[in-house]
Amino acid sequence: MNSVAAWLHAQGLATISQSMANEVAIAGGLVLAALACGVMMGRVVGPVAEREWKQRLGHHAEGVGDRLHRILRHGTAALLLAILLNSAPWPPLAGAPIGLALGAAVGLTSVSILRGLGIQRYMAWMVAAILFVAIFSHAVGGLEPITRVLERIGFDIGKRRFSLLSLIIIAVTAVALFAGVRLVNRAMAHWIAGSRGFDPTQKLLAQKLAAIAVVTIAFFIGIDLLDIDLTAFAVFSGAFGLAVGFGLQKTIGNLIAGIILLMDRSIKPGDVIVVGESFGWVNRIGIRAVSVLTRDGKEHLIPNENLMTNEVENWSYTDRNVRVRIPVTVGYGCDLKLAQELMLRAATESPRVLNSPKSNVWLTNFGESGVEHEILAWISDPESGVGNVRSDVLNRLWWLFKEHGIQVPFPQRQVHISPDSRTANPLP
Repeated sequence: MNSVAAWLHAQGLATISQSMANEVAIAGGLVLAALACGVMMGRVVGPVAEREWKQRLGHHAEGVGDRLHRILRHGTAALLLAILLNSAPWPPLAGAPIGLALGAAVGLTSVSILRGLGIQRYMAWMVAAILFVAIFSHAVGGLEPITRVLERIGFDIGKRRFSLLSLIIIAVTAVALFAGVRLVNRAMAHWIAGSRGFDPTQKLLAQKLAAIAVVTIAFFIGIDLLDIDLTAFAVFSGAFGLAVGFGLQKTIGNLIAGIILLMDRSIKPGDVIVVGESFGWVNRIGIRAVSVLTRDGKEHLIPNENLMTNEVENWSYTDRNVRVRIPVTVGYGCDLKLAQELMLRAATESPRVLNSPKSNVWLTNFGESGVEHEILAWISDPESGVGNVRSDVLNRLWWLFKEHGIQVPFPQRQVHISPDSRTANPLP
């Protein structure tokens, strides 16, 4: 009993005076008022802020916009509680409810922001728990003992000590910088996408360069915040350069090739290209590969370096008009002029065939079974497919031929056996 009384006396809690009780009551009332203001802010301002956020950032607001009312509710409460905590020298007993509410509000705000930016759930709650413990301990005056204990748990490597406290700081800093990079990248992507001075390819290039610049800046900010001496990396610079030269050669090559493709604009999102057996339109140009979406719904990922070194057919490089060749054969006994007119009519009546340039019909060969022609039709939307245009023209031509009595020949073989050949080699 004496030890308990001594501890209470050391904490100033042996006797709770009327003034201290008043301070506790005032602190509790102010905490409830701050939480009520946060709830009001989330309900009144939250929907308006979410609507404005989504209107200005579009699809880039995905995640954060849906949680903006929570961020405003918890963030407002955290701001008011922080002002309250630092407005007066609260005793530990009165500072406990303020610190408890402030730690919870800051933790929930961080969870809403991090989850909105796509950070994993366990990482978001880990950061929230660390912030809660730090803020609550600071409010009741017990943060210093915790930091001393965490600092004692660790190990030394050379002149640098790695303690549990430093590892926690590194983890929180890394998560915060990662979230900040995502937020800045989304804002930059929206700003670049909305600019009118760039075409789609220049916008994509600007987004890639901006993302690289943001990551680089975040790296150096993290180095400065963690007080890491850059000269410590001098020992590993040679080995890292060797690794880049051998192990990361393809990765770096694809990265540089992707930037070059965007700069010279030889391949742009939306272009219809043929690379080897891959035919489709460019969906996006990534850091490592170009995504080509085929008519079958398959997505081919072609390394950027392959597009720089191999032959590529770009059907929409300078002009989106593409000529489609449709072979047709008619019989020798038909009205050739009428058949050609019907071929031209079938092409011009197809909805995707352009009126200018005009379609044409060429006689290409006198074949074994019939007269061979080729219909030349122009389209301006090759990303919608070429085979369906051929199918539509041939279907129309089939019914026109049936209507006008034009025969489509098929291969025939006639074998003539003479009497002499039957007697030349009699059967045994």
